[in-house]
Amino acid sequence: ANVVLSVEPFLLAAYNSAEALSLLHILVVEDDENLANGIRYALEQEGWNVTVAQTLSEAMSAYERNSFDLILLDVMLPDGNGFELCKKIREHSNVPIVFLTARDEEVNVVMGLESGGDDYVAKPFRLRELISRIKANARKHNQSVMTQDIHRIKSCDIILRLTEVRVYKHGREVLVTPTEFRVLRTLMENPGVLMTREQILQRVWDIDGDYIDDNTLSVHIRRLREKLEDLPSQPKLITTVRNIGYRWSGDKE
Repeated sequence: ANVVLSVEPFLLAAYNSAEALSLLHILVVEDDENLANGIRYALEQEGWNVTVAQTLSEAMSAYERNSFDLILLDVMLPDGNGFELCKKIREHSNVPIVFLTARDEEVNVVMGLESGGDDYVAKPFRLRELISRIKANARKHNQSVMTQDIHRIKSCDIILRLTEVRVYKHGREVLVTPTEFRVLRTLMENPGVLMTREQILQRVWDIDGDYIDDNTLSVHIRRLREKLEDLPSQPKLITTVRNIGYRWSGDKE
């Protein structure tokens, strides 16, 4: 007799997500050869395929020839900086980008996020932290792409198309990064509800909050306001509750 197995959609999605995480192809852009090789070794131990580039030109060439699931991007490179590559990639791709930056270079963190980066890891970092951040960003990206929710979220002429991972304002597409999309979705799914910074960090990054700097979330909120608010300096959609968090002030249709 034939046996037909029924798999619940959420279990299938979880399986597909886990399978996707096990097949990651990662581009590591790092000019320090020893560090790059150390990262390559650690990531290959996870079963991931790794391509290393040590210059901006090598990275751009590798990106044009291959399809990557995530990019680890150093800021300072011999022939340019990571911000340039990030901006070029963001013109036509929402692949997760995690910046590698020195711990005392806060300005680079901000510039990395504002150029379209999703996250950052400060040097020197623990390999466990790096791998955790890679998994979290890749998992969230996969969940966004694979979601089976055919419904859109609409509020105040802002539309989120969940299956397409796209945002529209007044009918025109607004380019956002995967992390910006997740932050916006978290807020728009809970209109009028005060979301603490901790709640947003947990939902968007889904990892140990000790790894996330408050400044990261602040930058993403500011970029979303610049893209969606009519007057970013006086936001009406994403409002701040001082020292607590944020609230989506528009009604959900």
